[in-house]
Amino acid sequence: MAHEIENTKDKEFGYNWVTSSRFLFYVQVLILVALTLGGCFQLYQHRYKGKPDVEVPGNTLYTPQYK
Repeated sequence: MAHEIENTKDKEFGYNWVTSSRFLFYVQVLILVALTLGGCFQLYQHRYKGKPDVEVPGNTLYTPQYK
């Protein structure tokens, strides 16, 4: 019976340090990749779309033009 308990402890997440650390490493890598791709996608969605055509009044220019 003690042998069966040892076998289950080897497979259990909390008792097997090697398996749990490998699993947590891959979870961290997956989260890092997901956040990076998500950030890149958000930057692509909200990118600068070019110079807008804005009408500037003549009296607000560097050399104002008055009527």
